[in-house]
Amino acid sequence: MPSSYISPISMDALSSLCKELDKNNTIKKTDYEKYHVKRGLRNEDNTGVMAGLTRICSVEGYYILDGERTPKEGKLSYRGYDINDIVNGCNRDDRFGYEEVVWLLLFGTLPTANQLVSLHEVLAECRALPDEFVEDIIMKHASKDIMNKMSRCVMALYSFDEDPDNTSTANVLRQSLQLIAQVPTIMNDAYQVKRRAFDNKTMFLHPIRKDQSTAEYILNQIRSDKQFTHEEAKLLDICLMLHADHGGGNNSTFSTRVLTSSGTDTYSAVTAGFGSLKGPKHGGANLRVARQMDEIMGKLTDSTDPEQVKDYLVKVINREEGDGSGLIYGMGHAVYTKSDPRAVILKANARKLAYEKGFEKEFKTLENIELLTPQVFAEVKGIEKTMCANVDLYSGLVYKVLGIPQDLFTPLFATARITGWCAHRLEELTSGGKIMRPAYKSVSKPREFVDLTERAE
Repeated sequence: MPSSYISPISMDALSSLCKELDKNNTIKKTDYEKYHVKRGLRNEDNTGVMAGLTRICSVEGYYILDGERTPKEGKLSYRGYDINDIVNGCNRDDRFGYEEVVWLLLFGTLPTANQLVSLHEVLAECRALPDEFVEDIIMKHASKDIMNKMSRCVMALYSFDEDPDNTSTANVLRQSLQLIAQVPTIMNDAYQVKRRAFDNKTMFLHPIRKDQSTAEYILNQIRSDKQFTHEEAKLLDICLMLHADHGGGNNSTFSTRVLTSSGTDTYSAVTAGFGSLKGPKHGGANLRVARQMDEIMGKLTDSTDPEQVKDYLVKVINREEGDGSGLIYGMGHAVYTKSDPRAVILKANARKLAYEKGFEKEFKTLENIELLTPQVFAEVKGIEKTMCANVDLYSGLVYKVLGIPQDLFTPLFATARITGWCAHRLEELTSGGKIMRPAYKSVSKPREFVDLTERAE
């Protein structure tokens, strides 16, 4: 195990410093209301503040009627194409669709057969990392957190790029295609090194396959025997398609666009996306759903019994069970109200394989959570709220069915989402034009300077 760095700052000193910090940094909630500040860039009705325009992705979950937010069935569109039609089209022809989505998000049109073949070839050729990168960058400094390691690796690729700061369309497109291809390799290698360094398990690095789709390549790399079924690869491919983008306003994509607006390099901008997605309020939610399900199944005699699950959810909302947050993970969304199309698609496509692999109980447990949470929320809180399952409710179970370790739940999300980040970076470079700089109102009062010798201890 790698040696740890011991901070020279004592806990007593930190405690004292934190008290000083808290005393001078707390802002009253009433001040936000006084100055009409939209916290979290959210309007009073919880809709997002309009911060930009995009042609890449549309996320719809409600409409405004007479000034009121009215729920509707959720809709996710890539470049105007309904995600349901994209997934169904690929399923109908039994072909892998993630690469098709990559082309669509980057270039704005559905690829022709020849364009799709060309993209497959480009991505396959770009999967390999630079010479000595694995040994010098990944293996020498293992990380317990794969997202942390992936972001460090993306930043390190800057040093291997002969023209890293060139923000021309051609150069950023080159960098984007390379990153989309290389991130799956980085994810697996970082995980294997983590296994060896921290888990005392065997590390295996398989040769890169150029004849596989991205989904097949990922399963080939993370499994010791390199064996997987076509159905497993297809299910993972659907996950990648669903996670590839979610509009310009999601936290990680917005972070990428903010950095892009400053004129910085591709590696810095994409690293911002990784840092954001790592957060438990964003990409880390699927892991919390998995832990929540394990806890429910461990504490209930029968988690397929709706009454037992309902009683437990009441305790979660009342902070008597769960992690004390009062949250039921995997339920509710900032935009979607009646349904999250990603959750609907994932649930429909995962059921058969989940049952075949012995995860019927887990699947039924999640269905109980999905069905009962709105009812329990209304009874406990006394508030009628349209609430649906979001994609995280089922994605964690899908990964579990596919034998993907929990260490890779969020990294796999990032591996898909990097396509969206790159597409939005390119759009920001070509259409944005202004550095993003929102206003912050200072609520500090003027004070007279006091000489050092006169300051009270």
